[in-house]
Amino acid sequence: MSQIRSISEIKTGLGLREMRAVLAVAELGSFRRAAAELGYTQSALSHQVSALEAAIGWPLFHRPGGRAPVRLTPAGEAVCRRARRVLSEVEAIAADAEEAERGESVRVRVGVSQTAAAEIMPAALRTFREEHPGVEVVLSEIDETDCRDALRRGKLDLAFSYNPEPDEFVEAVPVLEDSWVILTRRDSALAELDHPGFEMLDGLDVVAWTHRWMAQIEIEEAWERLGIVPKVVYRTDDNLALQRLVAAGLGHACIGRLAARRAVDPALTWLSPREPLALREIVLNYPRRRRLSATALALITAIRAQAA
Repeated sequence: MSQIRSISEIKTGLGLREMRAVLAVAELGSFRRAAAELGYTQSALSHQVSALEAAIGWPLFHRPGGRAPVRLTPAGEAVCRRARRVLSEVEAIAADAEEAERGESVRVRVGVSQTAAAEIMPAALRTFREEHPGVEVVLSEIDETDCRDALRRGKLDLAFSYNPEPDEFVEAVPVLEDSWVILTRRDSALAELDHPGFEMLDGLDVVAWTHRWMAQIEIEEAWERLGIVPKVVYRTDDNLALQRLVAAGLGHACIGRLAARRAVDPALTWLSPREPLALREIVLNYPRRRRLSATALALITAIRAQAA
């Protein structure tokens, strides 16, 4: 399948339906789950992916068989990057028409965590603004327990959360996995370990968030399940303050990988333990029973593309 394909063959096999099929399989790691997500039979979805592969001339997935997840080939990764952009452009057509018809600026209100605001939204908004320069995006920090109520009441259009419970009124779109890691100083004893585990925190000083944040409650529940009893010496509601306290040598911390990888102080490093502490998936929520504007849909696409 390595021969050069003609432009006409590629145009014939590259449709929106085929691109959505490939993205769904890539995100879910399974033809069966992707078919259920898109409302196709597995045979129909496989045919769409095969048609795109035939048009391009390269396999898009490694198919190990059995229950093992499928994985993108290098060609598949390239196709997915472009497909996300193409689908974003398609959604932008509707958004542009909406803005022109209304003759006024459009506003999208997004509930964010500190991590989402600092680590996900800047790159996503840079891309989004290129296509929608007149759209006002309002980012509001909100407690996770309040975000769904705000969506139901129409106070927000979109909202980030972690590991959401099923909700008949709110749809949750996966953005990325953000596993827990240990934040510590580079010169700490923990940083010298070859195979660190969360059990190493037992009895050590840690800096934590307050119980205002559901994430901290989940961390402490995971500690308890594992029989880990760290000594919480400071609590804060602010992610920046938490990192500064760790940098000052006042304790270690458990935070998400997304925030840790761009730590605010060069004295900091992060450790990824061999065993996960708890599942942690960032999702983007929107109301099921209220029409979502084309502009908001385009922003969702930009956020997911940047996160990927």
